[in-house]
Amino acid sequence: MPRMLDVSDDVRAEIGDEEADRLLAGESAPGSYDCTSCRTPGDCEQERTSTVLFIGEETAVLAFAHAGCLPSQVVKVTEEQLQGAVRSISADQASRPEQQRPAAPEQAPEQAVLGVTSGLVLIAGELHPALVVEPTAPIARPGAVGAGDDFLPLLIEQGFMPVTELAATPSVLHGWSVLLAMGQLHAVLQPGTDGGRPVAWWQAHQPLQVTEGWRTAANKHQQVLMFAAPVGSIGRQPREDLLRDALDKAAARGQLVAAALPLAGT
Repeated sequence: MPRMLDVSDDVRAEIGDEEADRLLAGESAPGSYDCTSCRTPGDCEQERTSTVLFIGEETAVLAFAHAGCLPSQVVKVTEEQLQGAVRSISADQASRPEQQRPAAPEQAPEQAVLGVTSGLVLIAGELHPALVVEPTAPIARPGAVGAGDDFLPLLIEQGFMPVTELAATPSVLHGWSVLLAMGQLHAVLQPGTDGGRPVAWWQAHQPLQVTEGWRTAANKHQQVLMFAAPVGSIGRQPREDLLRDALDKAAARGQLVAAALPLAGT
C-alpha cells in the first residue's frame, strides 16, 4: 500500500531528492509513529502524514505528524531546543502545566522579558487554548525617550484588538501563528519582512510544556487565543479560574488586547 506521506518542497530541499524519494517509497519512513504535535499514534500507511524537519545549529531531526495537526515544513530551532526535544521524546516524559517561561521581546530585550502563561479559557460555553502574555517591565517603542509603556499600542498596530469583555472569541490575525511541535510550545511567530518566512516574536528558552487538555483543544480549534496585558495587570496565577478572573478585570480596565492565532502557521 503506498504511503500517504507529504514531503514539502522546503523539506525536500533540505534533505535532498534521494532521501525524499526513499521516504515516499517507504524505505526510510516508519509505518507507525507518534505525532510530533499531538503525541498520539499515527500510521503513514493509513492516514495522511506530514514530514517535519527540525533544524538546529549543528543537527537536524526528521519527525512525523498527522497532516491535520501540522503541514510538512522546516522548523528552525536552537540546538538546545532540538536536543531537549529529542531527550523528551526518548524519555517519553508526561506533560505538565508550566507557567511564566520568559523570553526577551524584540522591542526591548534589555529592559523587559515576556512572561507567557498557557491555560484553557471558557468562552461562550466552550474551552479554548489560550496564551497570556505579560511583560515584566514597561516596553517602550523602539527609539522612544522616556518611561512610557507602548506594549499594547505596538500590538494594536500589528492587528491585535482591544478586549473589554471575554464574551466572544477574538478575530483571527492572519500572518501570525503559534508553533506547537513535539507536543510542546516553541514560539509565537509573526510575519517576516517583505513577505518572507515568519520570524519568532516570542520564543521559549526551552520548549514549554502544556497540558494534554490544552493540546487537545488547540488541535480541535486549530488556533490559539493570545491575550496580552501591560506589566502588573495579570500577575502569576496558580489556577485557571484565577487567571480567567484576572483577564476579566484587565479587560474591564481597558488593559487587554487579543487575537486568535492559527496553529503552526497553517
